[in-house]
Amino acid sequence: MDAIFMEGTTSCFYYTGMHWGQSERTFGVVIPAKGSIAYVCPKFEEDRARELIIPAFGDEVRCWEEHESPYALIVGIVKDRGVKYKRIGMEERVRFFIANGVKKEAPDFEIVEAISVVAGCRIYKSKAEIALMQKANDVTIEAYKAAFATIYPGMSQTELSNNISAAFRKLGFNGGASVQVGKYAALPHGSITPQTIREGDIVMIDGGTKCEGYESDITRTIVVGKPTQRQIDVWNLEKKAQDAAFAAIKIGAACETVDAAARNVIVSGGFSKGYKLPGLPHRTGHGIGLDGHEWTNFVKGNKTLIAPGMCFSDEPTISIPGEFGIRLEDCVYIAEDGPHFFSKQSISIEQPFG
Repeated sequence: MDAIFMEGTTSCFYYTGMHWGQSERTFGVVIPAKGSIAYVCPKFEEDRARELIIPAFGDEVRCWEEHESPYALIVGIVKDRGVKYKRIGMEERVRFFIANGVKKEAPDFEIVEAISVVAGCRIYKSKAEIALMQKANDVTIEAYKAAFATIYPGMSQTELSNNISAAFRKLGFNGGASVQVGKYAALPHGSITPQTIREGDIVMIDGGTKCEGYESDITRTIVVGKPTQRQIDVWNLEKKAQDAAFAAIKIGAACETVDAAARNVIVSGGFSKGYKLPGLPHRTGHGIGLDGHEWTNFVKGNKTLIAPGMCFSDEPTISIPGEFGIRLEDCVYIAEDGPHFFSKQSISIEQPFG
């Protein structure tokens, strides 16, 4: 590739330190194989962009007026830096209308995916990045502890969610969590149905915060009041599956082996094979960093080898439609000596914090 173009997404922040976002107007950065980076920006946004740009990474800004083509600017930057391959890489979140616009401006260029470069960098976290993620996880646990102390029978799902957000704010962070109650906890990403917490209900809370852009992702599942033996047994099986996944995280092992380890525990406990329900309906874990979900995943077929610097969630779920669901989620970073949890695991269904 002669260059990579990316919009103002998390990858832009990763490479330049600049937060921007996406809108209907093209804004982004061209990172050439050789030479300095350059930004493409709507002219009326130039002053705001220059406030956010970190000059040490490059401060050239090429602007387009409303009637002009931003794609011509992208191609122009690439050509000015030198063309060898006639190939421009697009970061995976670049929208089609932009990639298509660049192609029309440079029909003799090949437009290719840049995931091999972008993911190839971002998948491996430095010690500084891991320290930021550790802080985000520490704050999340403290916010959860404060919010969990407010739970009572008759409480609405919304009230608990608001209490979690308030607990984050009190700690100086913006964060939150989804709250699912009873049978709705069997839906991995929840339901829009209003829910009220009753005595004996399962309550699943999944959320996190960011520290300098780096995310946490923690799920805790409890019972309000005294749990039934059925709830205890399924919770304990879920904990066993999470432990099995962690034990399978070994440097040099394929990511798919972690999913298999957790899934085997759940199947051996009498639940369905594969993704069928009742059982584990999704992958065992995902990559995490500047995005809550990023490269790479603990999933069948993923031959990617686990290596130092990688960060993942460890979150097998047991979903029992019409009854309840249990998920325990803690994130893991891979150090030179192997995996480490960012957060202490739950101890029992009655002790959600280690």
